[in-house]
Amino acid sequence: QVEPVESGGGLVQAGGSLRLSCGDSNGTISNHGVAWFRQAPGKEREFVAGISWNAARKSYLDSVKGRFAISRDNAKNTVALQMHILKPEDTGVYYCAAARSALANTNTDTYTYWGRGTQVTVSS
Repeated sequence: QVEPVESGGGLVQAGGSLRLSCGDSNGTISNHGVAWFRQAPGKEREFVAGISWNAARKSYLDSVKGRFAISRDNAKNTVALQMHILKPEDTGVYYCAAARSALANTNTDTYTYWGRGTQVTVSS
């Protein structure tokens, strides 16, 4: 069973950068497709970026393309989300989610294992 744990959130000014990390204490996340979702107050949770188990496939929300990059290190059982040129509209709780399968897509229902989230706040 995968137990994602997020870290790296915080407060940053617009235009700044943050790096989020998702680890798994059970050491099994390397076999799974993984995605980052985010949820702003009063809004639905939305897909931000996804990566297949071997990093061969990556996908992004249109509004973060060119600013965010998802990556993984299966030897360390971690998945990272590097965020640059942050905007106030990027503010929200960011969740790491692992699918049962080796692939990742934008559908929330695909993901069985969810972390508790980490807060990202971008000030203007």
